[in-house]
Amino acid sequence: MESDYDDLDRRLVHALQVDGRAPFSTIAAALGVSDRTVARRYARLRSTGAVRVLGGVDPMALGAVLWLLRVRCAPSASVAVAEALARRPETSWVSLSSGGTEITCTVRAESEADSEALLLARLPRTPRVEGVSAHSVLHTFYGGPDSLIAKLGPLDAAAVEALRPPPLPQRPLPDRLLPDRPGPVRLDDGDRRLLAALAADGRAGFEQLAELTGWSPTTVRRRMTELRERGVLYLDVDCDKRLLGFGTRTLLWLSVAPPHLEEAGRALAGHPEVAFAAATTGPTNLYATVVCADQRALYRYLTTRVAALPAVLQVETAPVIRTVKQAATRT
Repeated sequence: MESDYDDLDRRLVHALQVDGRAPFSTIAAALGVSDRTVARRYARLRSTGAVRVLGGVDPMALGAVLWLLRVRCAPSASVAVAEALARRPETSWVSLSSGGTEITCTVRAESEADSEALLLARLPRTPRVEGVSAHSVLHTFYGGPDSLIAKLGPLDAAAVEALRPPPLPQRPLPDRLLPDRPGPVRLDDGDRRLLAALAADGRAGFEQLAELTGWSPTTVRRRMTELRERGVLYLDVDCDKRLLGFGTRTLLWLSVAPPHLEEAGRALAGHPEVAFAAATTGPTNLYATVVCADQRALYRYLTTRVAALPAVLQVETAPVIRTVKQAATRT
């Protein structure tokens, strides 16, 4: 029930979205409560699975290709295929929509060979898969480190500013991470261990991360800073949708006249309802995940905000009826 959570819970979640590794003392000062209260609330929310701070990885910073797949199945096969996709480490946001006959998921492909194997070999040969539509993500307008919590959270601007971490230092980076070098960031085994640990707990202490990586706490701190500077690592908050009153998700596939794609994408990213927005390849060229309280709210959104977007030629909506998987394995 929504009454399981109160205003302090919601403000704490918003604070963690601003800085997932902020000390409890900093959060307590911004929220106007004691350190012990914040620590106790966080422990309760985390132990029940209501809130998790996770280390997210931008696959495009590593040279990976992000695909949005629409997999059409026979109704009797959709759940089994969706669950099989959810078990794969490279997938996230595996959802059933369109009355249960379509699966939508995000897939991270590390190379062209991975993309080819998935799109041309494995999926089409899966029994009762009737068709696959693949959209490569070209540019993300909103998502990743940008969270819907930032739009719907209850903190005022002053509290957000007090919690916002200082800008990352501008300093020379090791050759493999220099921003003026072309190509993706290269990770070593230590980086992968660090990212795996943060994917499980984005608030893990430096001493704990040092044990898991075999590095010193100082090296862990430095490497985290380097990976954040290059846009590889960001902090994400996964929370029970009832905490902030999130409604159901609906997937939008839009066709926009190319001269207006950038303008439409930026406008879409500013909508309070939009959790993710990206320009893509494929039959449509703009995709969004929107969250509305109910069908009435979705109708209002489509007939007002979406209707006002420039040069939209076509809109297809697909309400999500079941989410099989959310976060991916992030390494």
